[in-house]
Amino acid sequence: MMRKLILLAVFAAGYLMGAAAGRARYDQIMETVDKVRRDPRVQEKTQQAVGVAKQQAPAVADKVTSAAASAASAAASKVKGSDHSEMNHMAGPQGDLP
Repeated sequence: MMRKLILLAVFAAGYLMGAAAGRARYDQIMETVDKVRRDPRVQEKTQQAVGVAKQQAPAVADKVTSAAASAASAAASKVKGSDHSEMNHMAGPQGDLP
């Protein structure tokens, strides 16, 4: 019983020290992230990236729409051509749904 208490105390102490060290490191990382985020060069490149994304959005939307239509058509043709003889009804919780 005494060994379990000692083990528990050591575990608790290690956890608390690790949590404090982890929080300090997290705060350090977030401070660095904020410095980078506030850097004018980063803000300029971010605005450039947003501009390019807005410019390319219509072309990407057209490609996605076309690809989705092709995929839907291919899926529909596969469903129409499959054999559903074993799937003549859907079973509910009691297995009685037509």
